[in-house]
Amino acid sequence: MSSIKIECVLPQKCGCGESPVWEEASNSLLFVDIPAKKICQWNSLSKQVQQVTVDAPVSSVALRQSGGYVATIGTKFCALNWENQSVVVLAEVDKDKKNNRFNDGKVDPAGRYFAGTMAEEVAPAVLERHQGSLYSLSPDHHVKKYFDQVDISNGLDWSLDHKIFYYIDSLSYSVDAFDYDLQTGQISNRRSVYKLEKEEQIPDGMCIDVEGRLWVACYNGGRVIRLDPETGKRLQTVKLPVDKTTSCCFGGKDYSEMYVTCARDGMDPDSLLRQPEAGGIFKITGLGVKGIASYPYAG
Repeated sequence: MSSIKIECVLPQKCGCGESPVWEEASNSLLFVDIPAKKICQWNSLSKQVQQVTVDAPVSSVALRQSGGYVATIGTKFCALNWENQSVVVLAEVDKDKKNNRFNDGKVDPAGRYFAGTMAEEVAPAVLERHQGSLYSLSPDHHVKKYFDQVDISNGLDWSLDHKIFYYIDSLSYSVDAFDYDLQTGQISNRRSVYKLEKEEQIPDGMCIDVEGRLWVACYNGGRVIRLDPETGKRLQTVKLPVDKTTSCCFGGKDYSEMYVTCARDGMDPDSLLRQPEAGGIFKITGLGVKGIASYPYAG
């Protein structure tokens, strides 16, 4: 095992940093700050941050094949032109639930944008339950609804052979798997592959590595854990100097670095004093495993 190094590369003070995505073309990390309604791009070479502010909480961002990005803003799937900061709505969901918003989202290997909803929180992880649903936006902008009764729709990714879809509904404290049909985007046969232990707290964002193992950020747990979805075993725990770790992705020139987002909303002054880097962007090196590039939305 190589020696693991954890550093705060960007002291951003996000209320709730989320959805880290590595953009190879610009050597940049994209991420969002949900309550600040900001989509951010941190250039790893120049160390500069650019940001676009939108008109509703923005919960995920993804690359777009035709250029620019896509994002989930409020209850809308949107396209974002970074150059002129314009936002175009591609589709809207949950129109009957005024209190809902999107949460985590990610693009599948066929270019569909998956994202789920939840009720707005009264306090972190405190909300009206069973209000959310899981959706996907196909390249032709058609919206498909998979299921409802979701509490906090969260981490998602696909197995390396694209035959399994992994998904987290945070308050179930479980990482679930579905059989996945890449051609049709159909999911079936839901099962739990890992149940979180008490000290691991709440499962949040997730990504996969080149060995097919899952990395899950644990909200309030101050860690990312590495799981083997086939055996249901935890293989590794990496602790961070902040409690509210929210999501993770691999990046860097060979995808050997891990980037972790976190939150500071809901922390009392004492906790903030003890965790001055809360809300920042962390880089973990020396994990000894690489990740894969994220897929761009094909529409």
